[in-house]
Amino acid sequence: MKTLMLGNEAVARGLYEAGCSVVSSYPGTPSTEITEYISECDEIYSEWAPNEKVAMEVAFGAAFGGKRSFCGMKHVGLNVAADPLFTISYTGINAGMVIAVADDPGMHSSQNEQDSRHYAKAAKLPMLEPADSEECLQYTKYAYELSEKMDTPVLLRMCTRIAHSQSIAETGERVVPPAVPYVKNGAKYIMMPGNAKRRHPIVEQKIKNLETLAEDTFLNRVEMGGKELGIITSGTSYQYVKEVFGDSVSVLKLGLVYPLPTKLIRDFATQVERLVIVEELDSFIEDHCRKLGLKVSGKDIFPMVDEFSQNLVREVLGTSAAPSRALDAEVPARPPVMCAGCPHRGLFYALVKNKVNVIGDIGCYTLGATAPLNAMDSTICMGASISGLHGFNKALGEEGEKHTVGVIGDSTFMHSGVTGLINIAYNGSNSTVCILDNSITGMTGHQQNPTTGYNIKGDPAGKIDLEALCAAIGIKRIRVVDPYNIQQCDEAIKEELEAAEPSVIISRRPCALLKTVKAKPPLKVDADKCKGCRSCMKIGCPALSFKDGKAMVDPTLCVGCGVCTQLCAFGAFEDEGAKQ
Repeated sequence: MKTLMLGNEAVARGLYEAGCSVVSSYPGTPSTEITEYISECDEIYSEWAPNEKVAMEVAFGAAFGGKRSFCGMKHVGLNVAADPLFTISYTGINAGMVIAVADDPGMHSSQNEQDSRHYAKAAKLPMLEPADSEECLQYTKYAYELSEKMDTPVLLRMCTRIAHSQSIAETGERVVPPAVPYVKNGAKYIMMPGNAKRRHPIVEQKIKNLETLAEDTFLNRVEMGGKELGIITSGTSYQYVKEVFGDSVSVLKLGLVYPLPTKLIRDFATQVERLVIVEELDSFIEDHCRKLGLKVSGKDIFPMVDEFSQNLVREVLGTSAAPSRALDAEVPARPPVMCAGCPHRGLFYALVKNKVNVIGDIGCYTLGATAPLNAMDSTICMGASISGLHGFNKALGEEGEKHTVGVIGDSTFMHSGVTGLINIAYNGSNSTVCILDNSITGMTGHQQNPTTGYNIKGDPAGKIDLEALCAAIGIKRIRVVDPYNIQQCDEAIKEELEAAEPSVIISRRPCALLKTVKAKPPLKVDADKCKGCRSCMKIGCPALSFKDGKAMVDPTLCVGCGVCTQLCAFGAFEDEGAKQ
């Protein structure tokens, strides 16, 4: 049956049809929906793991045990999972194992713009790159065949545009292969140096076998058109090329982006007058072509940064741009902002009020870095807030200890923050860590995590007690505050920064967007009491605005959290129905 599918949905369908049995992932845009779709399939065990390294090890364990497995993550998540990735390339697998990694050209929701194809080359693993939803489905299914044929995990490279765009895909039936019997084989799976040395030549031979396969696989295809221009491309860039040129140029579309073919590329080059490489981010295909001695254009004319577009391809390759409509007026930018009623806002305001340096982390609270709060000094990667705080305070001593905190969310703390807190307790820095517990993994769309008490399907599950965990680590000063209570936050920050030992402040209130959270009636402003001082605007709530010198509340956004009322010295805010 043919149906319209998101790329991520099509990958999930491919997992289903291929008979995948175990799925373990960590949510990360743009890869999250793959596992969310899979969680709807009762035939497949699925879970959210605490982080990507754990997810990959779970998937390996399942494949090691004889069942087809999968793990999914975004590009920076593959950094976290790199340790097992490089070694399971040596061990190989028992049953098929597929690893989806979603890159984010343009950094729509990421802190860097890395190109995951380098991981395939560095780890010596095959990587497939689909260009639409049909290929997402079919490549995923084929990835298991390739995995088992070559005794290797297979990387599936997605990107934001393919993951989140829709196209037609043809679905089939689920076929579950028989479980592969588990047989002890220490020489293959126990990577002590003596065994690993004997496995390395096997890995090199595997790559040679894959290079041979690359020459005639259906994943790589030539689409001959006009011979004046030949384009080698893959993934989203292929779609841009086809939309701009149609069949007027010749195209070599690569679906197996590592290892790359040699003869196929050379033969294609002989059939065209000019050879151009169109690829997002790094010069991965281009470098291979240059190594073959081919004269090509690539990053000398295309940028190394940001995602491409049809108009960029047109502009660079000298065709006329398609007509487009221009807006009659300038549209003001809408920067990202914490939601109305976000529980993080009150704590950040208290931090700003106390002129505290904030070592930040990855999550909704990263938006505390934006105006008007401007409450963050650094954001690097998951967990770096706590480890970075420790290093910052070790470098600056009391100058840092009395004026600096680390800020991290509950899910991120479980992902990779807990080890940083162990380091603080063990190595004894006088550091204050704020754990912002909003009862969910917020930024990626409300996924459960080990602190929520529910699993991926919403069923009751083991729940980590943050206070007990921090105490077990060795933290003696632990206090919980309500971020809607600014005075309480203010007192906690002052007292913990003054304390001469490590401490943890847990800011606890559920995300305002959770379905289980009942919003209070919206507030309104008594115009007679409002003096136009704009103090309420300091928190950056999107439900607040100013008109004719007076504050205004948008009742469609306000959840009645009351944080703004604590900033108003004139009592101008009141319940919507207070005067009725």
